[in-house]
Amino acid sequence: MSESIMKPTLALILLVFASFSTALPQSYIVSNVNIISMEDDKVLENHLIMVEGGKIVKIVPMSDSRTVHSNQVIDGKGAYVYPGLAEFHSHIPLAQNGDTQLQEEAMWLYLANGVLRVRGMIGDASHLQLKERITSGELHGPRLFLSGPSFRGSSVSSPEQAAQMVRDQKAVGYDHLKLHPGLKMDEFLAIATTANQVGIPFGGHVSLDVGLKASLEKGYKSVEHMDGYIEALIPDYSRVLDPEIAGPFSMLLVGEADMSKLPELVDLTLETGAWMAPTLTLFDRYFGFKPAEEYRHIPEMKYMSAQQVQSWINAKTPHEQSGILTRENVQPYLDFRNQLFMTLHEAGVPMLMSSDSPQVFNVPGFSIHHEIALMSQAGMSNYEILKSGSVNPARYFGQEGDWGVIKKGASADFVLIKDNPLEDLEALRNPIMVVMKGEIYDQQELKKQLDTIEAKYGRD
Repeated sequence: MSESIMKPTLALILLVFASFSTALPQSYIVSNVNIISMEDDKVLENHLIMVEGGKIVKIVPMSDSRTVHSNQVIDGKGAYVYPGLAEFHSHIPLAQNGDTQLQEEAMWLYLANGVLRVRGMIGDASHLQLKERITSGELHGPRLFLSGPSFRGSSVSSPEQAAQMVRDQKAVGYDHLKLHPGLKMDEFLAIATTANQVGIPFGGHVSLDVGLKASLEKGYKSVEHMDGYIEALIPDYSRVLDPEIAGPFSMLLVGEADMSKLPELVDLTLETGAWMAPTLTLFDRYFGFKPAEEYRHIPEMKYMSAQQVQSWINAKTPHEQSGILTRENVQPYLDFRNQLFMTLHEAGVPMLMSSDSPQVFNVPGFSIHHEIALMSQAGMSNYEILKSGSVNPARYFGQEGDWGVIKKGASADFVLIKDNPLEDLEALRNPIMVVMKGEIYDQQELKKQLDTIEAKYGRD
């Protein structure tokens, strides 16, 4: 490689960071970077990545840089590169009367936080259109994987109708089925049987009439929020069925859980191949003992409308007023969830990085960093946390090696940050540059998009 490649000029760098309206360069190099490929927990120090046509075509040490040629070079200046993060339990905004602004804002909030793959968990026809716009290049955003409209007591009226819903959602192009509480056993069995027949994954909450064991045995691909485990551990199931006794998500019954039953449930989870979307931050914030009003002015709320923030406060306040969300009630529940999370993880149950954004006080993109902090506090290693947001999501949809890793032949989806996230997870909060399918978003562009969103919702 020529000396000009080793030390690119400012003009050359600006050419790479040209307007998004221009065609992507045929090929370019990101040099002088330390690569966390996620094929293992090693760092490839002082390497370069060559991108062509949206794919990674070469990764070589800088000592071999003369073997790689491109007119377009970005000097990474010692940055660390990793495959980006996932939000695998999200609720993508709906298009309101054809207005897609909220959707587009959410996509930028994800990108600006290094979130490059998103699984939507309550679907809408406008989400399919959003995904097509991103896939075609018309709109900027992460990879989307979409669940269809929810299967729940209020949307399912019979086994036959439920089975037809499955076929309809598969036919229009949804990637996943989302199940909510309220399903009867015969309705659930119709959903599971039909989903397995047509080949579409399904999962979600665990209906009380169905239970965790049947959900796992009939093919739940993912258990959202680690739902159903407390209920399966309660000796007197009639207490689970009474919301006044159980509280939200059976919080008030955690002290009655028979932990001697947990190994059997863990074994069943492993045998059936189910995945976990733990959403630790949802429970820490929505059902935690920190008062709702204290979230109103935390920094990332400036990217949400005042009406949205108020609706979140309104959602939590009744639980506070009822006296449920005391430290005495909440702390044992959160401790149990951490114990369950680590027990499942250490047994080998694969985890999916997920925060349930934008649900109560979880702003898209930003909430993933809260989830990461809680996963770390629970005891998960930095490498395994990164794996839950990169390799695991790709494996979940049978696309391992296509993305979620940095290697030759994979999609050019990666993030540059200043410091090593294997040593400091806080480094993930400040992307220097994001690359999505080969398209480059520098820090200036990401800040511009965030500033635009903040200005829209500007308030004193």
